[in-house]
Amino acid sequence: MSKLDAALAHADAHIEESLERLKALVRIKSISTDPAYAGEVRKAAELLSADLNQLGFDASVRDTIGHPMVVAHDTAADGPHVLFYAHYDVQPVDPLNLWHSDPFEPQLVKQASGETHIVGRGTSDDKGQLLTFVEACRAWKAVHGALPLKVTLFFEGEEESGSKSLRPFLEAAKDELGVAEVALVCDTDLWNPTTPSIVTMLRGMVAEEIEISCASHDLHSGMFGNAARNPIQVLSELIASLRNPDGSVAIERFYDDVKELPADVAALWQRLPFDEKAFMAGAGLTTSAGEQGRSVLEQTRARPTCEINGIIGGYTGDGFKTVIPAKASAKISFRLVSEMDPDKIRAAFRKHVTDRLPPDATVTFHGHGGSPAVTVPSYGPFVAKAAKALQQEWGNETALIGSGGSIPVAGEFKRILGLDTLLIGFALDDDRIHSPNEKYNLSSFHKGIRSWLRIIASFAGEA
Repeated sequence: MSKLDAALAHADAHIEESLERLKALVRIKSISTDPAYAGEVRKAAELLSADLNQLGFDASVRDTIGHPMVVAHDTAADGPHVLFYAHYDVQPVDPLNLWHSDPFEPQLVKQASGETHIVGRGTSDDKGQLLTFVEACRAWKAVHGALPLKVTLFFEGEEESGSKSLRPFLEAAKDELGVAEVALVCDTDLWNPTTPSIVTMLRGMVAEEIEISCASHDLHSGMFGNAARNPIQVLSELIASLRNPDGSVAIERFYDDVKELPADVAALWQRLPFDEKAFMAGAGLTTSAGEQGRSVLEQTRARPTCEINGIIGGYTGDGFKTVIPAKASAKISFRLVSEMDPDKIRAAFRKHVTDRLPPDATVTFHGHGGSPAVTVPSYGPFVAKAAKALQQEWGNETALIGSGGSIPVAGEFKRILGLDTLLIGFALDDDRIHSPNEKYNLSSFHKGIRSWLRIIASFAGEA
């Protein structure tokens, strides 16, 4: 039996123990955006650090200007050096009433198809993904005593809240973390339930919050209605102005730096199995509302976006209150593609808004972070070895794809550490990340562990 086969067999035999460790991590309410959960975020960091130390890593919790990071090293081997990144913080659970079970008490749910899900906040994004690599390291070390390559683990505690500490932390730790040869990030998807993927295009993001103010205080709608400027109406009109009838973004010069897909990439994507109707149906929808003339695949993975993430204004409690509010606000995000400048897009959006303000209306802007898109070379020894290892585990050719999501750390790894990043994940489109009833397929978790074992062996020449 080869070293790889022995490690795979151990992972298979101990999958239930791995699952219990995932449940324990999910039970920690590590919601990074809400200060009320700061203690829970630290608790998750401390749990991970303690577990890694027991595994033989030199692990520690690192304080930052925000939530803590976890850094761990096991670099005794002679093989190549990889830096593995994931995040242990999670999104808020609202609206709680739409969950079928306690978001922080993970449940196993068997589907009619025979697949079993683990349901809970963070199961897919990103605690389950994080543990696929840790459990792969655990299996290899349990069988062979030591890893066959140098491994540094870097776990972030505020990815879901803007990563304000990430850049200063990486700047301070670049001599420590930058010695790796390649970065690995597990925060992306499979192409489909049986086809693995490596993301080579990753969209950037700009997040903005705007607050429209009109009257000096809330007004009685009977006394002031018609005469008073209503900030909810102003906000609604501004939001409506962001899109053209054809689904494109209406902000001036928004598309100045947007390039078409390279011909070879477009041809590859056309060959990939993708059912637009099934994709939309998985979200309970029937029709694409994006740019006309663009495929759903292109819209979601290679085109920039403008989306309204939340609106607040007026009385929203039970019953009715006839009020004209003094303020209304919205949270708006933009996904960016290669060559788009986050600062330029932010400035264009703010100009779009201020140019359309009517009398008696003022606006306040609050930026919530921004990052450029990332393009990863789709060639090179690490990509080729990882793609082959994934194909061996899943039985289908590895798809080299673009991702609709934004993972700022990949850009920061390149800018600060000089590292290219392989984005390899095992989530699915229907995992409901950021939504009620988030889930992770047990097959994703189990085969994710096995996939990383194959990649570790391949990088180390042990496959």
